[in-house]
Amino acid sequence: MDYTWTAARLAFLYLHFHTWLSGHCHLYNNRYAGDKVFRIVPKNDIEAKELKNIYHNLQVDLWQPSSHSYIGKDTVTDVHTSNKTSQALLTYLRQSNIQYKILVNDLQKILEKQNVSRTQRNRRSLSKYNYEEYHSLGEIENWMHHLNKTQSHLVYMFSVGKSYEGRPLYVLKLGANNIVKKKAIWIDCGIHAREWIGPVFCQWFVREALNTYNRDSSMRKILNLLNIYVMPVLNVDGYHFSWTTDRFWRKTRSKNRFNCYGVDANRNWKVKWGEEGASSHPCDSTYCGPYAESEPEVQAVSRFIYKQRKHIKAYLSIHSYAQMLLYPYSYQYDTIPNYHCVASAASNAVHAMRSAYGVRYQHGPASSTLYLSSGSSIDWAYNTGIPYSFAFELRDTGYYGFLLPESLIKPTCTETTIAVKNIAMHILKKCR
Repeated sequence: MDYTWTAARLAFLYLHFHTWLSGHCHLYNNRYAGDKVFRIVPKNDIEAKELKNIYHNLQVDLWQPSSHSYIGKDTVTDVHTSNKTSQALLTYLRQSNIQYKILVNDLQKILEKQNVSRTQRNRRSLSKYNYEEYHSLGEIENWMHHLNKTQSHLVYMFSVGKSYEGRPLYVLKLGANNIVKKKAIWIDCGIHAREWIGPVFCQWFVREALNTYNRDSSMRKILNLLNIYVMPVLNVDGYHFSWTTDRFWRKTRSKNRFNCYGVDANRNWKVKWGEEGASSHPCDSTYCGPYAESEPEVQAVSRFIYKQRKHIKAYLSIHSYAQMLLYPYSYQYDTIPNYHCVASAASNAVHAMRSAYGVRYQHGPASSTLYLSSGSSIDWAYNTGIPYSFAFELRDTGYYGFLLPESLIKPTCTETTIAVKNIAMHILKKCR
């Protein structure tokens, strides 16, 4: 599919038609059997408003954008809904003469086709770890422990705290121990549980950094002059839940009111918390939490970064999907003070990314390039004093969405590694 998120954006609507099949053992208990994928293109503001109202009335689960408040003319819209609700929505679309196209007839079949069953997967030694597969939380943590033991000259593993469910929040520190006080870069992945390409990238980048240190002059310079903190999975509870129970879970797993679980960990940071683009309802996917930094995962990471803020010069948060490189502000349209330097770094990075496979990434302020949102990690990091703060939205633009096949892991991670190296080299130079 060759389409981009421009002013004329296409809208994707993912509809769940639940049909339960008995007598079979399927991934996630077959909960997505019969789910279909629709593409919808609202032609004007009236259609967009009507769609927004029907989504709200039917209480659908939005994927993209992540809140009803973002829906407008030509806005991408990905939605989960049950069989009964989807029939009502289909009737509405037909009666309103709103164009749509069925892209996928059965989402469950795609899930199972892409899944490498953990019971059938060959047990490989960690020395033969497959970086072109998605990995469970346990596999990722074992991999981190292995690197900590075997690559101690360049890797140091530590925990910044524990999650709501008591899991350790592990971080890898990459860098040669040749300078006492070094500049640093922070990279986190997996803030949103269902965005599996994020944790894969963090692992890929670590592997590339270690494997190319002795033969790539730029990587050697980066690790000699910088410390790079890599957190493969920030939202560990949610990520584990997305593997065991709900592939499309987004939030953390803290218990809230109304018997709802989780907080959007990218709306929970202490920066314009609870304002535009965040929900105050515990059941919503963009729920900002009962208060800023209510989530132990966010609190632990923010405390560590704040203590290291004099050394950390770049904050990178890896998300999907949209093919964008975003920077502050998210919560307002105002231009950041060092806009020229940050925009230049972003432009150079996406240009470098394109050199790998020709894939285009947009870049710009998050508020105008994507949508307004408050309580985001990149705004918090920037306001804390980190001059370069970026959020990557990796492949693709919606054809696969959160179900990016493993065949696209290598090109996605390769081009993103090029971008991260480009940003790292940028901060080693004085911006003019």
